[in-house]
Amino acid sequence: MERLRVFTAAKIRTMDPGRPEAKAVAVSDGRIVSVGTLESMEPWLRRVPHDLDDSFANRVLLPGFIDPHTHLRQSGIYMGLNYVGPIDSTDPNGRPVAPLPDREAVLDRLSALLAAHTGKRDEALVAWGYDPGMQKGHLDRDMLDRISSDVPIWVLAYAPHIVYANTAMIERIGVDESSRVHGIGRFSDGRLNGWFVETEAVALAARPVRTEVFGQGFGLESLRLQGQVAVRSGVTTTADMIFGIESFDREWDDHQTAIEQGMLPLRILLVPFEGRLRKQYGDNFLEFYKTMEEKSSERLAVHGVKFVNDGSYPSMTLRLNYPGYLDGEVGLRGEVPWEEMFDRMLPFWKNGIQIHSHANGDETVDMTLNTLSALQNAAPRFDHRFTIEHYCISTPAQSRRLAALGGLASVNAYFVHTRSGIHADHGFGPDRAEATARLGSLVRAGATFALHSDYNLVVAPMHPLTAAWTAVNRLRAEDNTVVAPGERISVERALRAITVDAAFVLNMDDRLGSIEVGKHADFAVLDDDPFEVDPKNLKDIAIHGTVLGGEFHAASSS
Repeated sequence: MERLRVFTAAKIRTMDPGRPEAKAVAVSDGRIVSVGTLESMEPWLRRVPHDLDDSFANRVLLPGFIDPHTHLRQSGIYMGLNYVGPIDSTDPNGRPVAPLPDREAVLDRLSALLAAHTGKRDEALVAWGYDPGMQKGHLDRDMLDRISSDVPIWVLAYAPHIVYANTAMIERIGVDESSRVHGIGRFSDGRLNGWFVETEAVALAARPVRTEVFGQGFGLESLRLQGQVAVRSGVTTTADMIFGIESFDREWDDHQTAIEQGMLPLRILLVPFEGRLRKQYGDNFLEFYKTMEEKSSERLAVHGVKFVNDGSYPSMTLRLNYPGYLDGEVGLRGEVPWEEMFDRMLPFWKNGIQIHSHANGDETVDMTLNTLSALQNAAPRFDHRFTIEHYCISTPAQSRRLAALGGLASVNAYFVHTRSGIHADHGFGPDRAEATARLGSLVRAGATFALHSDYNLVVAPMHPLTAAWTAVNRLRAEDNTVVAPGERISVERALRAITVDAAFVLNMDDRLGSIEVGKHADFAVLDDDPFEVDPKNLKDIAIHGTVLGGEFHAASSS
């Protein structure tokens, strides 16, 4: 190596249990050469020319945070649409957009938008952001018909697992009562209710509005905006968990361009959606991996495969065991029939491709564990890192079984704070809502897990310190009551779940997740030590920026 750059800090929390603290880290060619103190690394400093960098002398370094389940490119698609969501948002120009408190306010907003739609009767009125939990109930065809029976109205939920459409839009989509497409909703009398639920039905419903939704250049602009969000949140690595939903080629090219142009200071793993992969390559999917491996770099690579097996937590479309939903709903399975899941997963399992299985509800977790058990019986593997994604509603018995089978969990913990009160009374009932994200059970079972955001396809930020704060405190937003106190975890375990354990879930813990010799020089730069602040203030620690491969990126707010 030609030269070292030595960062000093008030404290470095390495997340290496053998050497947990340091004062300096030496970097060359984007990788870590030595960790310790200036005195301890003297054998290096005597031999290699070096520069001391005391920019972080009053700050704390941690490994760069890892959010192992996001949708950065897709997140920006919706920002240019009419917003009808329950939380503050911004338009593409950064101007604030006010939230709407309930369904009636949303219907009033759609009526006002329709009034401004005069002269555009042939164009669809397109909106995004509806949340049936926070805004007190689903929309349906009849409600939207009362706004207009001739102008097509298309409303996408904030968590884009549901499209709501009026009669004119249903006709434009081209379905009727005789249609048999997975995810088309119906009233009890069999009449279409205007719901299009989950991937197949949502994709069908999106065809007539592709021009409005997928504006030219949206992909790069999305990545530019979300790259800034990541730096402000201390995130240096993430995985897009539905690669190929629009186009494998365009999505890859947008990420590659964004990285090359300096818009995306991140390491990105793109995880193919199994349905699209099968549609494009069939049983020859290994050709896809061979092609992608030739393109991959340390900043951008393809990884694993994603199965979507039930619906959404905030949209209340996941699958539950007895006694089910408060109002008798049943949720929805994914497009792959559960009885075919073993056969669909087995070729990936046998070829060593890591499987990420979306399972929000406990019925779906059972199916996923049964499938993992069948895979192990058919072709036993040790370090398979089969991961259940979301793992929102589960039981302690499922945690123990997951650990026994060698499986992992990537958990969305934000819902404990933001939605446990909502869904106690609307959707899942108090028992399941309070026990959402059973992290304490995973710790007791000996299972490895990560925390993720699913940003921005659920009403939650991409902010790993907030995820850690939620996991440690489990405070319900409405009254700051601790819910399911036995499911709280320690600060140390929560921080592992956004660093080294998150790297393990992505099969990158040999390169990322801790500040150790040989790993990438990726750091989160904080103003305070998360091990020393009051755990209730964990989410409020200011983030100064990130270091990626030894290069500093400042948070725009600093």
